[in-house]
Formats: sequence, C-alpha cells, structure tokens
Amino acid sequence: MTRTADLWHHYGRTRHTIDRTVPDRFFWNWSQDSGPGAETLGDVTGRLLGDLGAGTARHAAHLTAHHQPARVTAVDASPAQHAMASDLYGHLAPRLRLTHCDVLLHLRASTNTYDVLYSVFGAVDFSEPRKLLAAAVNALRPGGRLVFSTLAHHLGGAPAHSDVQYTEIGAKTPDRGPALIRRWVLQEHVWTRLLDEAGFTQISTEVLPSGPGPRTAHTLLVTAFRTGSPSDATGNRPAATQAEEV
Repeated sequence: MTRTADLWHHYGRTRHTIDRTVPDRFFWNWSQDSGPGAETLGDVTGRLLGDLGAGTARHAAHLTAHHQPARVTAVDASPAQHAMASDLYGHLAPRLRLTHCDVLLHLRASTNTYDVLYSVFGAVDFSEPRKLLAAAVNALRPGGRLVFSTLAHHLGGAPAHSDVQYTEIGAKTPDRGPALIRRWVLQEHVWTRLLDEAGFTQISTEVLPSGPGPRTAHTLLVTAFRTGSPSDATGNRPAATQAEEV
C-alpha cells in the first residue's frame, strides 16, 4: 500500500517547541488576534463538539479548558499534527479526544453525533466542499451548528473563486520535497449556495478585516445550521457513539 505523504509535517513545529500553553483566547480571523471568539459557537456547555482539521488542537484545547463541553473531538489526518497535539494536550483527555483520521471518514461514521462542528482554516478549506458539507450534515444532530472561517480572498490579494474551484498551493513533503495541496477559496455566495444544497439553513456570513502584515488576509466567517430541532434526534447525548471507533 502506498501512503500519502504528510504535507503538514513541518507546519507548526516552531511554535510547538516554544509555546506549550493552552490558549486563553479563541479567534477565527487569519491573524489570530481579534474579532469574535468562542461565543460564535453558541452555548457549548454539555455539548459534543468536533474540530475539523484541528492541527495541533489549540482551539479544541481552549474550548476544553475554558468552557464546559461534554467533549471536544479534534480530528486531523496528519500524523505529525496528531502527534504534536497529543504531546501538547493529551493531558486534557477524556473531555478532549484527539482523533487521527480522515475528516470525511470520521464524519460519515458519526451520524447524528455532534451538536457543533467547526473549522478554523481547517478541513473546510482543504476538502472538496460538496463532500465535506454533506458529511457534516450527516454528523450533526438536527438543529446542530456548523461554523467555519476561511480565506475571503487568496493570500496576495487575488479574489476568491466565483464557482467551486480549487487553487493549488505549495507544500513540502516530510523530506522537504516540493508538493502541491488543494485549497478552496470561494466567494460568499458560493459557500451559501453549497450550504443550502447540502441541507443547511439559517446561513450567515461575515467578513473579518485583515490586520497589518505582508501575508495577512480578510477572513470569511460562516455559520449555518442543520434543519430540524435537537428533539428530532434519537439517542442519549452525550453517550459514546460509533464515532468513538473512528
């Protein structure tokens, strides 16, 4: 079997060595320094949350330590990111669950599991959006909330795509060889249409302005809900589900 190279192997390693704290703030914007915070997720007390493309799980660790969720499951397909997250925040188990898995596979195996799903420049950016959003609807309980931040335009200033189209961006293999990774940078109306087609409702968007710096960017913050109300779902929350096995 041929394994896919871990294109996130080098990402975040410098910070991993110098900053091992649980963040005391939660930011959505690209610069990670201002704007709305965890309140965008609603009241997460006693809720089941999923962080899609969690990286080193810093956002998930903040929610676990500073809010009162039943559990936050931080999902990432990168072996390197999962290893760093485990080293940094493994002590927050069992309320923080670090899951090394493809996000799509995890969501598809997690029917009616989550109250809230979120992505901070994570899996929503790097997964084919029709597949990702369909899987997210499957994994949310009726009335559940999806929140994600994504680039409002390409780094460097080029406009976001006006249709469902990816951009190839540079990456590195673990041995520092050149590679390409697909990123979906889409305009607001495209995300809104895709969410509607997937079965989401109450879709709202907000552009968070960029801060200073050469690689800064405006952020598009998107919130949507699965149709239905929580009482429509069966099962007892927050009991373990089949998602525990993925």
